[in-house]
Amino acid sequence: MSRVKRSVIIAGHKTSISLEDEFWNALKDIAAARHWTLSKLIASIYPDRPGGNLSSAIRIYILNYHRAGGRSQPHKEAASASVARDP
Repeated sequence: MSRVKRSVIIAGHKTSISLEDEFWNALKDIAAARHWTLSKLIASIYPDRPGGNLSSAIRIYILNYHRAGGRSQPHKEAASASVARDP
């Protein structure tokens, strides 16, 4: 498993997220199922991050999503976000 680091801009603030490829792929699948962009999904998870750790919050979100049988979880609408892969 390799980790991929991406830069994310949420409501004008830049942060980076380091996730394994499998988690990035799962996150993309969830975003597609919700008809959301990846940026919008990440921004919706952002307020729920434990102790400021967005990568952990994303992993927990993905786990809970699959435990719920792939049903969407209620999250706040994302304000504005963008994701870019870091070199």
